[in-house]
Amino acid sequence: MNESRRIGESDLTVSPFGLGTLTWGTTTDYDDAASQLAAYLDAGGNLLDTADVYGAGEAERIIGRLFKTGMPRDSLVLATKSAGVIVDGKPTANASLDYLLNALDASLSRLGTDYIDLWQLHAWDKSVPIDESLKAIEIAIAAGKVRNAGVCNYSGWQTAVAAVRQAGKNSRPLASVQVEYSLIERGIEREVVPAAMNLGLGILPWAPLGRGVLTAKYRHGVPEKRAENEFFKWYTGKHLNDRAAGIVEAVASVADELGATTVAVSLAWLRDRPGVVAPLIGARTVEQLKESLAGTDLRLSEEHRRRLDEVSAPHRGYPEVTI
Repeated sequence: MNESRRIGESDLTVSPFGLGTLTWGTTTDYDDAASQLAAYLDAGGNLLDTADVYGAGEAERIIGRLFKTGMPRDSLVLATKSAGVIVDGKPTANASLDYLLNALDASLSRLGTDYIDLWQLHAWDKSVPIDESLKAIEIAIAAGKVRNAGVCNYSGWQTAVAAVRQAGKNSRPLASVQVEYSLIERGIEREVVPAAMNLGLGILPWAPLGRGVLTAKYRHGVPEKRAENEFFKWYTGKHLNDRAAGIVEAVASVADELGATTVAVSLAWLRDRPGVVAPLIGARTVEQLKESLAGTDLRLSEEHRRRLDEVSAPHRGYPEVTI
């Protein structure tokens, strides 16, 4: 990963793939997290993405412990998120001024650092005016606690509203939008991608492997025990359908022709999509992460890219496509 990419119009320069920490503190323990980070750094990566709700704060605590053991804080671009809230096991949002600022201070404490390179509003809160949420960003930047800010899981119009409102304030413009994006899930191309590219925001895709579907491990079926798991049905199950099966077959075909893995092909396709800065690679184990990192330098031909584009093309219609 020798290439460097700028996040939006900010001063942040990152590697073409980031390391996600969703499983840290839950299915990934401290030792495995440390091994993941070491492998990622050895591969030339420098973008570490987390959130205050990952593992109920445990992912940030693990990162804080790693800083104490000598992890190079200043050479990392550290990103975290606030506003996501879990109530009765279901995700919701609180993007009020007081909540965000308190959440930021709590994240800084868990992380063991005095600043965040990229602080992201994790979800749109329809009960709070966007200017109130953006005020929290202004205060955090002015206090030196945050270098740059972005949004996460915002729709196209929400991304545009936040970016335009922030641009009109006496603070730094928003730098990024983090959204689900992969060969399986290309919905953001309808509105989010155009909004981000026109307003100078870099795109940070999460679930770049289609929630595991693009690894091809479910190509010939799902183990019964896993299929019955409620989290699996909610998280991965939505992407297991005939359309996804066709995409996986196309990816597998390209992978066979290149002598590569389906993981490498899927990540290479996404890395070079318009507006994309750095797909965020997540893994439960260091072995899974190394499989993803092994193919990060793969380049696809125009013919291979065309085949993948066609088989995964998202539905387009009015008003995205007009006469």
